[in-house]
Amino acid sequence: MITSPLSRRTVVKAAAALALAAASLAPALPAMAQSTLERAKADGYIRVGFANEAPFGFATPDGKLTGEAPEVAKAVLAKMGIAQVDGVLTEFGSLIPGLKAGRFDIIAAGMFINPKRCAEINFSEPSYGIGQAMLVKEGNPKAIKDYSSFKDNADLKLAVMAGAVEGGYAKDAGVPEAQVVSLPDQSSLVAAVQSGRADGAALTALSIADMASKAEGVESTTPFGEVAGKSVKGHGGFGFRKDDEDLLNAFNAELKAFLGTPEHIALVEPLGFGKDYLPNKTTAELCAGE
Repeated sequence: MITSPLSRRTVVKAAAALALAAASLAPALPAMAQSTLERAKADGYIRVGFANEAPFGFATPDGKLTGEAPEVAKAVLAKMGIAQVDGVLTEFGSLIPGLKAGRFDIIAAGMFINPKRCAEINFSEPSYGIGQAMLVKEGNPKAIKDYSSFKDNADLKLAVMAGAVEGGYAKDAGVPEAQVVSLPDQSSLVAAVQSGRADGAALTALSIADMASKAEGVESTTPFGEVAGKSVKGHGGFGFRKDDEDLLNAFNAELKAFLGTPEHIALVEPLGFGKDYLPNKTTAELCAGE
């Protein structure tokens, strides 16, 4: 049996019906969501989390966001076409949860890169590398040198910042948990040493030097780079959510081109950083625990 061909009118009607059906379904199809990078470029700004830890990331008395991490972030983001950077002050231990919860889009706090943190978030390449020091009372009456001083003297108390790496260093050095006082921020560490609640406070050498220069009755020990025979030269970078790979890749491309340039060194030297603090490890090595 031979069927008759479709008439032109039938074809036109069918095409119109299909177009109408597609149009009716269109609102039900989800629109492609903007990535964080796309949104930041469109809006012209991005939010960064910081923990008020000088000289890594802090707010000045007049409210300006500064420090090594925010200043480098501002320079890099400007090269990416994102002109404005808004700071969100957060306790150090809440930076990673705050990033993952969307309170801000980048951690700009000089956070050390290590395997545990790499399991939770992504990191840029490191922007600096630095050792440790202790904040002690002026004259260092307890002759504190490093973590071993606390391990060897059960009467000494060590203050560390909650969520920072120093608590782990103390454990690695064999300092009993009962001798460790965990506090929320730098000002608490200074107050603990000044009042005698702690005999020493541990942080990176730059932070300790900055704290000692601004507070009365305290000083820094000589910086050191090893704990229990292992290097504790920390490398800090910028934190990103796992699903923000395009933002991370764009940031990394500009960061790697920027680090070590005269522009970069001039930017960070007033904050205590410089050529001697350039990183010598990659994020891949640091995330692998090397």
